[in-house]
Amino acid sequence: MKKYLLIMLFPAGLFAQNTIGLPDVINYSKQSYNGGLQNWDIAQDNNGLIYFANNEGLLSFDGKYWNNYALPNKTIVRSIHINKSNRIYVGGQDELGYFSSAPSGQLEYHSLVDLIPAAHRVFGDVWDIESVGNDVYFRTIKFIFKLSNGTMAVYFPTSQWDFLGISNGSIYAQDLKTGLRVFENNAWRILPGFSELPADDPVTAILSINSDSSLITTLKSGLFMLSRQGIKAQRSDNNELFKNERIYAATVINKDWIALATSNNGIYITDVKGTIIQSFSAAEGLQNKNVLSIYLDNQRNIWLGLDNGIDFIAYNSAIKQINPMAQGGSGYTALIYQNRLYTGTTNGLYSAPLQKTDDYSFSRGSFSAVNNTQGQVWSIAEINNHLLLGKHEGAFEIVDNTARSLTGSTGFWNFLPVSNTFPSATIIAGTYTGAVVFDFINDRFVPNTSISKFNESSRFLAIDELENIWISHPYHGIYKITKDASGLYQTKIYTDNKGLPSALNNHIFKINNQVLAATEKGVYSYNAPADVFEPDVYYSNLLGQQSVRYLKNDASGNLWFIHEKIIGVIDFSAKEPTIIYLPELNNKMLSGFEFIYPVNDSNIFIGGEKGFYHVNYKKYKNNIPDLKVHLRSVRAFSATDSLLYGGYFSNVNEPQVQPKNKVPSLEHDWKTIRFEFSTALYGYQANLEYSYRLKGYEEEWSDWTKRTEKEYTNLAQGNYFFEVKVRNNLGVESPVTVYKFEMLAPWYLSGLAVAIYLLLIAIVLWLFYRWLKQKFRLQRQKYEEEQKRLLYIHELERANAESELVTLRNEKLESDIAFKNAELASSAMHLVKKGELLTKIKADLTHVTKELQNPQATTVLKKMIKNVGEDDNMDKEWENFAKHFDTVHSDFLVTLKEKHPDLSGNELKLCANLRMNLSTKEIAQLMNISVRGVEISRYRLRKKLKLATETNLFDYLINI
Repeated sequence: MKKYLLIMLFPAGLFAQNTIGLPDVINYSKQSYNGGLQNWDIAQDNNGLIYFANNEGLLSFDGKYWNNYALPNKTIVRSIHINKSNRIYVGGQDELGYFSSAPSGQLEYHSLVDLIPAAHRVFGDVWDIESVGNDVYFRTIKFIFKLSNGTMAVYFPTSQWDFLGISNGSIYAQDLKTGLRVFENNAWRILPGFSELPADDPVTAILSINSDSSLITTLKSGLFMLSRQGIKAQRSDNNELFKNERIYAATVINKDWIALATSNNGIYITDVKGTIIQSFSAAEGLQNKNVLSIYLDNQRNIWLGLDNGIDFIAYNSAIKQINPMAQGGSGYTALIYQNRLYTGTTNGLYSAPLQKTDDYSFSRGSFSAVNNTQGQVWSIAEINNHLLLGKHEGAFEIVDNTARSLTGSTGFWNFLPVSNTFPSATIIAGTYTGAVVFDFINDRFVPNTSISKFNESSRFLAIDELENIWISHPYHGIYKITKDASGLYQTKIYTDNKGLPSALNNHIFKINNQVLAATEKGVYSYNAPADVFEPDVYYSNLLGQQSVRYLKNDASGNLWFIHEKIIGVIDFSAKEPTIIYLPELNNKMLSGFEFIYPVNDSNIFIGGEKGFYHVNYKKYKNNIPDLKVHLRSVRAFSATDSLLYGGYFSNVNEPQVQPKNKVPSLEHDWKTIRFEFSTALYGYQANLEYSYRLKGYEEEWSDWTKRTEKEYTNLAQGNYFFEVKVRNNLGVESPVTVYKFEMLAPWYLSGLAVAIYLLLIAIVLWLFYRWLKQKFRLQRQKYEEEQKRLLYIHELERANAESELVTLRNEKLESDIAFKNAELASSAMHLVKKGELLTKIKADLTHVTKELQNPQATTVLKKMIKNVGEDDNMDKEWENFAKHFDTVHSDFLVTLKEKHPDLSGNELKLCANLRMNLSTKEIAQLMNISVRGVEISRYRLRKKLKLATETNLFDYLINI
């Protein structure tokens, strides 16, 4: 009984040993892809998009965006196949057909049920789809349909069809009663030769191993080999295991390995003989153990369609995870010693055997705990062929898988040999409270002494070529410890007063025999002659002044560094050093306790928050998949949204280049254009950055970003070219993907509208011209009226002025006339007085003459009387008087003479005297006549003037 149990348990123990390193597993729940629970089949097109046969339709995934395409009858999609006709054939319940690109760029379903004879259109689920040449085969339990040249042929089983598959160019089907058949000469022929396939167990996969043999997997009977000799069971120690786990699907991994998907325990990676290489189940990160479908994509990574969800195994990734403890824990240190990998964790020291393989992550085995190492492990060191362990509890040496204490002190960080000689006679150990010196005596490490007067935590240690000890404290500075001639240790501290940017966050390392300090401002080196730290020019040119927390050089001369929570490496393998970042490990390392152990280019061990990470750096640099950006959708938004492009310019397997006849023209009402893009690199999304621009709107490329969508709003009329490209963390860029579209002018800027606008503008201009003309006419009229008014006002003012001037002149004239009249009156009075005087003189002279007795005197007096009586002077004075009189009285005498030419001189004088309003007496004196003579002269004058009786002579004369 015990022997039987041992035999039963041996295979279980055999397969329980997995590889120590496993790739990342990414889980996609039904909430992630927004579909049904179960995923029955998987396919991939030439552009890298992956498709799943899901309970709720056909799922597609591009690395960023999921889409779900339901069948018309909303049934489960059981199978997918993409053939060379660039169609995605799918099978559901009583439904089969294909998806192809619609004019909108979306996938559009085309049913083929109408090609099936009406009597066979109730056929249940389509479980398998395969193609040979241009012929496509659909398997249901009742029928196998063959689509050829637009017609559908029907093939019937003896009992039921349980499998359909292709291997080495031939298509096979399993009739559950008669066994495996091959399709030849348009018929299903039973395979000749001996067959060990059980009659009641369905075949689940048939895989090409080489040109003349295939591996067959069955649900309950394990593995079989198909060759020209027939079908025979594959003898494997794990066949019983496979029978129990039930192989539901399988795929080829490479020429030597296959992957078996089981219903009970995830998947197994085996060789063709059934030897298990790796296994993945719930413990390795799968969502559940029931795997319905498996697929190796074009990047050689594995997709699993689960009974509940979808899992992705980054199987071809150069980065693997190592978990020494089943319960989990952080990784602090690692070391390979005597063909075993030792790992120090939060829960102790563990080790696992290593096989002779280039990539140690594929070493199969289990980690086991090293005795007496429970608790926090800080470091492992191999010195003088001894394995030393630094722990929270103290310093230990590992002997026969057991930790043996070296000292009673606790809290040891690390160990370093003081000299480069072998064996090193002295080592230094950093502790929580200083540093301890150990001597190597008789093949044993013996504690000697602690460095006096130094009690700082010494987690970061370095020994320079002069055997000076350098210790850094993240919060206090860097210490240099030297040994003087007397054997005593002297300590000196370096902070910002010795060239460092500050006393904080300085970490000391020895790189290429040079003491370097990783600081908040980059890498600093020690200048011994000046005894200061200064920025290292070489590393500053490479890393700049970014903060650096950790430095480690590998055997190839590359320098690994950690900036914040980002790990990178300065690679010196090319002519010029390049910086390569590993974004897959961002934020996964232990902050403040970073650890990198570079064994060689294929084996880099890195401590993480969850165990360790193994990096095959050589593979990482060479494992560069083709980069290509897929434009997944273009949508226009206004009050609603409209899909302009659904991800397919042409058929699914063809290059997605926009044809000239598929350049959309958008109405101006669509205010927002949204682009979604992606790169179908599964498991590498953290490594990708995108840059884009919209030509016609902007000429400069955007900064590199993780964003996979871009929106533009309120674009003006014109032709636009959206361009996008992607690059990976190695600096490799993809070709540019271009999408062209045109923004139409708004209706109010269309050709007709512009013509109407021009006409309206012409009318408006004409009306404006008319209005201006009318306005100018009115303004001119108004101006003229204003000018007339102003002229009238001016004339009035001028008239008033002239009137005033006339008045003034009149007044002046009146004044002058009055003055002249006064003068004339005075002159007239003078003449009167003169006449009176002359008359008196004449009278007096006459009187004297009469009384004078002297004849001589009398003669003289008579002569004088005669002279006085002469009127020449009187006439001359009259002429002067008449001249002045006409001047004063506006040519009165001239006018009167013209009007009455028959007037005599005396009558003119009489008129002048009357005009001057002189009295009769005054007139008589002036005219030297009597008063009676004046009145007679007036009477005669009236007659000559022909005046009526009632007319006043004076008024008549005044009016002349």
